[in-house]
Amino acid sequence: MSQYAICRQEIDQMRRWMFIVAGAVVLVFLGYRITLLLTRGQGGGQWNGDRPPVAVEVAPVEYGPIEEIRQFTGTVFPYNQYVVAPKVSGRVLQIRKRIGDPVKQGELIALIDDAEYQQAVLEAEANLKIAQASLQEAKSQVELARQEKDRLESLRAKELVTASEFETAETNYKAQQSRMELAAAQVEQREASLASARIRLGYTRLNASRPGFIGERFVDEGALLAANNPVVLVVGIDSVIVRTTITERDYGFIGRGQPVDVMVDAFPAQRFMGTVARVAPMMQEASRMAEMEVEVDNADHLLKPGMFARVEVMTASRDSTQLVPSKAVMESDSGPVVFVVPDGGTNVDRVKVTTGIVTPEKTEIIEPQLSGRVVTLGQHLLDDGSPVLLPADSGASTGSPAAGEGERNIR
Repeated sequence: MSQYAICRQEIDQMRRWMFIVAGAVVLVFLGYRITLLLTRGQGGGQWNGDRPPVAVEVAPVEYGPIEEIRQFTGTVFPYNQYVVAPKVSGRVLQIRKRIGDPVKQGELIALIDDAEYQQAVLEAEANLKIAQASLQEAKSQVELARQEKDRLESLRAKELVTASEFETAETNYKAQQSRMELAAAQVEQREASLASARIRLGYTRLNASRPGFIGERFVDEGALLAANNPVVLVVGIDSVIVRTTITERDYGFIGRGQPVDVMVDAFPAQRFMGTVARVAPMMQEASRMAEMEVEVDNADHLLKPGMFARVEVMTASRDSTQLVPSKAVMESDSGPVVFVVPDGGTNVDRVKVTTGIVTPEKTEIIEPQLSGRVVTLGQHLLDDGSPVLLPADSGASTGSPAAGEGERNIR
């Protein structure tokens, strides 16, 4: 046999031994892992069972206050607003206010050219004087006719005048009385015309009917206006109204006079206190929503009409109740459940619970009374009685939160 063939056989033999050794090492390692898992006991995180323990996180059951707060979105509106507009046509001579200027009640805002209206007042005054003069003349004629009738009546008693002469005097007296009544009616008509002319003249001065601020200005000086053309918009914002809508689910928890917190993006760190002023007595058929109005004191005038607002209403609260982290509660076919690790144990109990107020952080457990710690992470891998591996610092005892701590449900 050649030297080359001998070397080839030695190399193949070495390869076979290497495969054999490698397979033996793998088998020994697998046997070691299986033996280790099968012999692991209770102490030091060991277990006895068919499944390996699950590493979880736990939290204590607490007792403390909790609040359920509903959040709604809405828009800020002025408590009152009105448009200042003339009741007569004319050219704008002056506008004394611009956007943002404060306005007092009765303050003059704009002037309209009043030359024609002043002339109408003068004409009405002259017509009134004419009617008054006619009335005075009619009164004089009535007095003369009365005297003539009285004279003829005394002569008639002495049979010095005929009956027809007396009747003529009496008829003339009555006619003069009618003319006097007509003249008096004409005076009243002229007085009414004068009053109307003065009212129209007053319409050329546009005054504020209520205090507020100029929210919008529609025209400038020199503009020719028709009757009822808007000049400025006045908004009253000493108090504001936030209008929002509430769902049918929340309708029964919200009533008139209920305190609320209002927040706006312009002042993210500030809360404005308000109260529920009105709740619509009906739901909109299309949206199944009801309108709600919240009144907010705005003495500092920080809230402006048109702002986007968030309204928080507390619908339920508890002073002291059993609380667990909300992430510890799982939904199942039979209802909400939690996994509880008894004090000193390493196997979990699957407990069906009845929940109350639910917030993103905490959930109220009405029943049953829980003892131990609840699993907050890894519970989806657990069943009733499953073994668990607890963190090293999980032995902290349960306790109650400090007085005054509460949870807010921001929705």
